[in-house]
Amino acid sequence: MTAGLQLGVIGSLALSVASSVAIVICNKALISTLGFPFATTLTSWHLMVTYCTLHVAQRLHFFEPKAIDGHTVILFGFLNGTSIGLLNLSLGFNSIGFYQMTKLAIIPFTVLLETIFLNKRFSETIKLSLMVLLLGVGIASVTDLELNLLGSVLSGLAIGTTCVGQISQTQYRRN
Repeated sequence: MTAGLQLGVIGSLALSVASSVAIVICNKALISTLGFPFATTLTSWHLMVTYCTLHVAQRLHFFEPKAIDGHTVILFGFLNGTSIGLLNLSLGFNSIGFYQMTKLAIIPFTVLLETIFLNKRFSETIKLSLMVLLLGVGIASVTDLELNLLGSVLSGLAIGTTCVGQISQTQYRRN
């Protein structure tokens, strides 16, 4: 990998992290502090900004679009929209810390579902890393004082829809 390409990857990752953190903080302020009750509206705004950004990137030839059938687009759109909507709803009922733990919990639950339903095998190193991650998620969840039943249920549903969406997209790309 050339130095310029590495710098581009590092810059892209930094921008991704920074924008994700900014979105979460803004959403939490809108939902909790300012009392904006329309989490699904936030979801639609996020999806519209994503669509517009990808459209501009495509027009600038940053990537080449691939053909995909309409049913698959609808399925992926439904799963992704539901996932983002549930994450936004859970953010309204949970602290930012618990919300971030929910997002981190998606990783081990995706691995668990792939192991159970797809018989996928993971290395011992990955399993050990996931155990450390789950331990951290567990500790953070137990010590979070803003934990509540509705927020926890919404987080669980968000994890489920996100995992299914990610696994479905991976399986689609492989076929």
